[in-house]
Amino acid sequence: MKFKNKSSLHLLLASGLLALSLPALAVTGDSDQPVRVNSINQSLDMDGNIATFTGNVIITQGTIKIQADKVVVTRPGGDSKKTLVDAYGNPATFYQMQDNGKPVKGSASKLHYNLAADSIELTGKAHVQQLDSNINGDRITYLVKAQKMQAYSQGQSKRVTTVLMPSQLQDDKKSSPPKTRGQ
Repeated sequence: MKFKNKSSLHLLLASGLLALSLPALAVTGDSDQPVRVNSINQSLDMDGNIATFTGNVIITQGTIKIQADKVVVTRPGGDSKKTLVDAYGNPATFYQMQDNGKPVKGSASKLHYNLAADSIELTGKAHVQQLDSNINGDRITYLVKAQKMQAYSQGQSKRVTTVLMPSQLQDDKKSSPPKTRGQ
């Protein structure tokens, strides 16, 4: 399958997955690696600027791996800067190794990446995990450049759950330079 602008799809997938990696950095070379998409079926609507991949979809780029039942890549008006990627599954999953050697995993019924807004949203049993620390909710949103994340649950009977492992927090503190007075 060919795209009008391969570099925009490459950038889109890399950026979307990098956004999910919590505040830590992703593996530096991932965005320079080729994007490989494997699926049982692939279709392209040239007029609508929509690429659809169905049936055990596996997308890889460097250490990044997305698995879903269906992935739809849309470029409204053909503008690659407005690209949208939607991955659907039971669940759709992602994985990425970061520069610090810590893997990040996530899953949800739907993963939505909006290039123009530089945001990613996981909906439906959303889960993000780094080592033993994790966040669960009905919806998790992440603003890439601002590095801000919010988790939501629907209804008053459901709650967002976050588990932070103290040993991992201490490891992060050890790798940070000590602050001196006046900072």
